[in-house]
Parts: sequence; C-alpha cells; structure tokens
Amino acid sequence: MQTRSDEDADTADAETEARHRRAADGGDVESMSVLGSLLLRRGDLDSAEPYLRGATAEGDRAAANNLGVLLHQRGYADEAAGWWRIAAVAGSAAAAHALGRHYRERGDEPAAEYWLRQSAEQGHALGAYALADLLEHRSDVGAERWLRAAAEQGHREAAYRLARLLDGRGDGEATGEGPGDIAVDQAPEGEGSSDEAEPWYRQAAARGHRRAALHLGAILEKRGELKEAGRWYLTSAKDGEAKAACALGFLLRDAGDEESAAVWWLRAAQDGDGNAANALGALHAARGEQQTAERWYREAMGAGDVNGAYNLGLLCAAQNRTAQAEQWYRRAAYSGHREAANALAILLLQAGDATGAEPWFSKAAEAGSVDAAFNLGILFAGRDEDRTALKWYERAAAAGHTDAALQVGIALLRDGEEQAAERHLRCAAGGGSAEAAFRLATLLDARQPPPGPPALGEPMAEKTECEEWYERAAQQGHRRAQVRVGMLAAARGDLEAAARWYGEAAEAGSRNGAFNLGLLLAREGREREAALWWSRAAHAGHGRAALRLALLAARHGELAEGQRWCAKAVELGPAEVAERAARLREALHQELTA
Repeated sequence: MQTRSDEDADTADAETEARHRRAADGGDVESMSVLGSLLLRRGDLDSAEPYLRGATAEGDRAAANNLGVLLHQRGYADEAAGWWRIAAVAGSAAAAHALGRHYRERGDEPAAEYWLRQSAEQGHALGAYALADLLEHRSDVGAERWLRAAAEQGHREAAYRLARLLDGRGDGEATGEGPGDIAVDQAPEGEGSSDEAEPWYRQAAARGHRRAALHLGAILEKRGELKEAGRWYLTSAKDGEAKAACALGFLLRDAGDEESAAVWWLRAAQDGDGNAANALGALHAARGEQQTAERWYREAMGAGDVNGAYNLGLLCAAQNRTAQAEQWYRRAAYSGHREAANALAILLLQAGDATGAEPWFSKAAEAGSVDAAFNLGILFAGRDEDRTALKWYERAAAAGHTDAALQVGIALLRDGEEQAAERHLRCAAGGGSAEAAFRLATLLDARQPPPGPPALGEPMAEKTECEEWYERAAQQGHRRAQVRVGMLAAARGDLEAAARWYGEAAEAGSRNGAFNLGLLLAREGREREAALWWSRAAHAGHGRAALRLALLAARHGELAEGQRWCAKAVELGPAEVAERAARLREALHQELTA
C-alpha cells in the first residue's frame, strides 16, 4: 500500500516526465536526454531510444552514453561501444568506464586500462574501482591507490577490498581450539587485522557489506569489544553470512547462552559452514548425545572441514572404538591435520607399533604440532637416543611446551649446564609444572648457605626465592616439595607451618613427611601421635622411623616391641641406622635374658 508521501512523489515524477516530454517533443535537447534517461531507467527501451538518438545527434554526451547502455542491453555491444567512445572523447567519465569494461570483456587489457584510467582520473568511482580490479588482477601495486580513490567516494566493494588488502599486511589468520579436546576452529578468516583496515571495513559494513561486517566483528572481538562485535556479527548473519552466524554462536556460548549459540550454529551449519557443524557436534558430545554429535561431525566433514574427521576420531576413541578412531584420524591426517597425525601416532604407539607411529609423529611435528615434537622426544628417549630426543624436546620447549622445557632442563642439569638448565626450568615452572618448580628450587637451594638456628627475639626470616618455588610445587601436591617446605619452615622457627606441610605430604603418602611430622610431635611431648606417624613411615620403608619406634618402646619398657622395630630398622637401613638398630637389639636381648 502506498503512503501519502509515496503518492505525492509519484505525482511529482509524473509531472516532471510530462514537462520534459512536452519540451522534448518541442525539440529541447536537454529534455530529450533527460526523458530518454528516465525511460531507460524504467526499462522502456523502445520509447527511450528515439529521444536518446535525437539528443545524441545534437551532441549531448550523456545521451550518447545512455544510448550505448541501451544498445548494450539489447545485445548490440559493438554499436554500444561506438557511442560510448563518442561520449568518452567528449569527456564523459561514465562512458569511459563503460568502454573500458567493454574492452576488458573482449580481452583487450591495454585499451581497457586506457579508458578506465580516463574515467578514474575524472573522479568516477566505478571507473576507479574497475581500474583497481584490473591492476590487482595483474598484481600491480597501483591497485591500492584506485581502490582508495573509489572507497573515498563511497564505493562499498572498493572499501571492503581495500580493507582486505591492508589486512593482508597484518597478522594473518588465527584459529583456536574448542572446548575440551574437541577441535573447533572459532575465528573467521582475517582476524589479525591492522588498525588501518578497520575504518574501511566499518565504512563498507555501514553500507550493508556483509563480509565487511564479519571482519569488523572479528577485529572488535579480538580487541575485547564483544558487545559491538556481536552487533556486527548479527548484522552480517541476518544478511546470510554463515561465518558470522558461526562467530556469533561462539560469542553467545562464551557468554553462557548455549541455547542461543546452538540456534546460530544450526543456521550456519545448514548454510554449509563446517566450523558451525563442528561446534554443534562438540555441544552435543559434551551433553553425552553421541549419535547427534557424530551426525554433525559428519556434516562438517561433508562441508570440507577436516576437523570433522578429527573430531569423529576423538569421539570414537572416547568410546573405545579404536579401529574406527584410527580410520578417522588417518583420514584427517592424510588431509594435513597435524593434531590428527599426532593422535594417530599415539594410537599406534599404544598398540605397540612404534615403527608405524614415528613417521606420523614426524609429519605432525614438521607441520607445527608442539605435542608431536614432545612425543617424538619421548619416543627417542625410550630408545636411549638421548641426543635426538633432546633435539625434539628443545623444539617443543621453544614453542612453549611445559613438559618439554622440563625435560630439557633435566638433560642440561645432567650435563652440568646449570645456567641453561635454570632458564628452561623457570619456563616449565612458570607454565605450571610442579616437578620443574621443585627442581628449580633445589637448584637455587644448593647455591645458598644453610640457615643457622633462629635466635631468641629475632624476627622470623623472610622466605627466599627457592622457598617460594618449593611452595609453588607443594601447593600443586608435590610431596618432596611439601617436605622441603616443612623443613625450611621449621628452620625458620615456624613450627605450625612445618607441621601443616609435613602432614600434607604424609597424607599424600610421603614417608619422609610422616617421619618429620613425628619428630615435631615428639618434641612437643605428643609421643603417642608421633608413634602413629613413625609407624606409618616405617611401614612405608623408612628405617629411621623404625629405629625411633624401637627407642620409644625401649624407653617405655616394651622390650619385645623394641626388638621387633630394631629388626625392621636393620632390614630397612641405611647403614648407620642398621648399625645402631643392631646394637640396640643386642642390648634389648641381653635385658630380656638377664
């Protein structure tokens, strides 16, 4: 239904056309040209042609250009080019653009460039864009100048292509991993945009370019401006951009709205986006809906996303369907999926096929898989090929692999290269390795003099760096570190902290922790509790704990019990403990037989 304003506009247009028709029929050249243009735009070619020919005969260049358009629409391309040439020579930038396009379609690039340049240099946006397209096709650096010229005049596609050109000088593409062990590529292409590209993406997106809106959303998401990123993703997705719908789904998922995320992933997956299909598969797998997950992974694979095959392998492996897992891993690995190659190698290694695993580890490592490089290190270390193992450990460590850095640190310590070892141990400890933190602390501990006993009235000494690393390892459950932290705390006079750490170590199964906790309790006169911890330590193989129990039993007159613990201490050692326990056992025996 037309509104009142629409009716008024139609009336005004009709009056304008009628006025130009009267003037054109009276021989007015300008009205002939305008009326011919109006009729051409309406699609009334038969009515437009005589007016345009009449104006062209009187030298009107706009009419000559429009006559060329009309003839081109009717399929008379050569005749159209003749009129465009006349108009272009007369200075029509639009005609020069049309003539340049005509020559390019004919494969005459020199002529096309000449006329497109004529149009572009007169400030014609379409001419500038067409010239840029021609130059870019030839990899000519001059393309950027004309893309910029067209974009500055508001040409939407030129703004987008200029942004892509500038973006190509940025950081490139980025991909991420999805939840858990499910591989899901989250980032739309071109996420690593330069700052210079952003305003051009914004200009094109504001003019309705859906791909520009997608890339703008990616830039904003990377910068942390998630609300605005979501708006642009939504705009692009509503215009039918599947990648934007997928990216919007990830934003919603990260915000905790899985149901809305699934809606957008479904929309994107139905439009052929393999990434979204993988995301749906991961969502259903996390819910335990294995059959639905498998269906979506197959959809992803059908859409050409190699992650689909890899995720199918993960799904089958989790269900102990080893043969099928191997099949899917192989399919993904043959397509160049490095993590699939690594997973396939692990599967083969677990099956005892180390020879078959090695080339897949190598292929994955050469393709950039850090885990594969580390696994190669383990493989060669198991064969006592330490030099080769160290090479792969170093490669993985250089890429930030925590366990690899630990192995490099251990190897360097073994070779006496303490400074280099310390650097790698710091990297591994900083990455969360409890063992690396413990070994680093041990290294630092060996360099400092032993602390003296605390003097009365002196403030408690501050923690050293090595103690801080011991504590970090201890907090992660490292039993030896817990014992050492307890010893350092006791040396500082902090017996409460010492008892706490000894207790944690003992509860975790440390016999040294149990023995030391017994010592602390005994010093406080709590011999019954001390005996319980010494008993635990002795049963775990701690000779000194057995000797302490023997002494405790002897002091309480329990001679037979003392003899039994002496025998245990002799059995467990070490040598000086065994010697003392033997002497005590002999004394107890004499006492019993006296």
